[in-house]
Amino acid sequence: MTSEVLSNDEKARPAAANSSRRVPLSRGLSTKLLFLTIAFVLLAEVLIFLPWIASYRVNWLKERLSTAAAVSIVLLQGEPNALSHNAQNDVLMAIGAKAIAVRDGGVSRLLVVSDMPPQVDEHIDIAEVGLVNGMTGALETLFFGGKRMLRVFGPVGDSDKEFELIMPDYRLRDAMLRYSRNVAVVSLLISLFTAMLVYAAIDLIMIGPIRTMTRSILAFSEAPDDPGRVIRPADRADEIGVAERELSLMQDRLQKMLSEQKHLADLGLAVSKINHDMRNILASAQLMSDRLRQVKDPTVQAFAPKLLRALDRAVSYSEGVLHYGRTQEPAPSRRRVRLRQLVDDVHGLLDIEEGIEFVNGVEAAFEVDADSDQLFRVLTNLCRNSVQAMAADTESAVVRRLAVSAERHGSVSRITVADTGPGLPSKARENLFAAFRGSARSGGTGLGLAIAHELIRAHGGTVELVESIGGRTVFAVTIPDQPVRLDQARNGLRRPA
Repeated sequence: MTSEVLSNDEKARPAAANSSRRVPLSRGLSTKLLFLTIAFVLLAEVLIFLPWIASYRVNWLKERLSTAAAVSIVLLQGEPNALSHNAQNDVLMAIGAKAIAVRDGGVSRLLVVSDMPPQVDEHIDIAEVGLVNGMTGALETLFFGGKRMLRVFGPVGDSDKEFELIMPDYRLRDAMLRYSRNVAVVSLLISLFTAMLVYAAIDLIMIGPIRTMTRSILAFSEAPDDPGRVIRPADRADEIGVAERELSLMQDRLQKMLSEQKHLADLGLAVSKINHDMRNILASAQLMSDRLRQVKDPTVQAFAPKLLRALDRAVSYSEGVLHYGRTQEPAPSRRRVRLRQLVDDVHGLLDIEEGIEFVNGVEAAFEVDADSDQLFRVLTNLCRNSVQAMAADTESAVVRRLAVSAERHGSVSRITVADTGPGLPSKARENLFAAFRGSARSGGTGLGLAIAHELIRAHGGTVELVESIGGRTVFAVTIPDQPVRLDQARNGLRRPA
């Protein structure tokens, strides 16, 4: 039962991962952009609607007041009782008013009245209606109107008379509601049309390329080693173009890095398979080398210790090479080392052909604070590279010399490895300490300098290329001494001489 549950969970995980990578249409950038555009356009329409509805209200009242003024002028020029009561009612019903009055010279005269209301709820001076009070009055009519009585007054045209109109506001409110509905429909159509145009433009310029980059990232994550999954940037000079080009470069670099990591993994796997047999072979060689000590020949006695040390180091390297396959190196075990003797050991291990001069320029008393085995590996790699570079020169007159020297600056030791070879090619200088890319010769792996850089960095030092021209190549290894703890220094001073 447990295994079935686990298998079902394992099957569900890829499905969940794939579903989380797919963005549904309702949560996509395009949908969000569409709704945001509609909302923003509607908000703009609302802000524009307020002065529009206020202007519509004022114009509507001005039209009614103008009609009342025309009727008032006719009545003022005729007999006072020229209109019957029914005619007055017809005039007021046409205007939608309860009473019409005129003020002339400070005297107010009621011209037509049908049913005088007991009170007036709002007094509106047409000449004094501004933007702010016009908008507040329009909102009050829309939300609270329909049962209110208005007194509208003000001059009309160039007349020196002031006309007054008393009327209910339900007709005004109905007209404003119809106008608001029409504006709302038009605004919604405008917002939809604008949103579609903005959506189409931005989708073509931004959302489409972003969607392409997103798909490329998802496809690349599924198969990073497939060159076909690398995005092909468009020829654009804007931010999207820069992002596409940088993404393409990043994917290219990541593919190269993954390829190098795969090589290292394959190297570690291969070494792990041959490591056991190699140790057995070296162990047999050690046993035979031990028997050489019993030979009384002086030449054999001189070379036997060097051979034993070389075999010991080979066994150690065979056991420790797996650490490099796992991109790990043991921490340096630092001691005071006589550098001249170590350089002699390096010289004895190198396969130097005739015509190449080896110069050990290290003083006999020079000491360096380092791990002897690791420093031996570093110097061996540097010297072997120099020997291989000079071995390509076949002219007998060409000077072929490898010189190792050292100097101390305070607590820092500086070891120099110089040769008279042809110099490093430009590709090797650009990828100097990169495995599989920094090789100085055809068919090389470039692991020597990479290993040297890693080992010296563990000592807190550096390996640098000082100079590389035709006839002179110089590498410098800088190793600082270990810092001395204050309590240890005090204990050393307190010890009796």
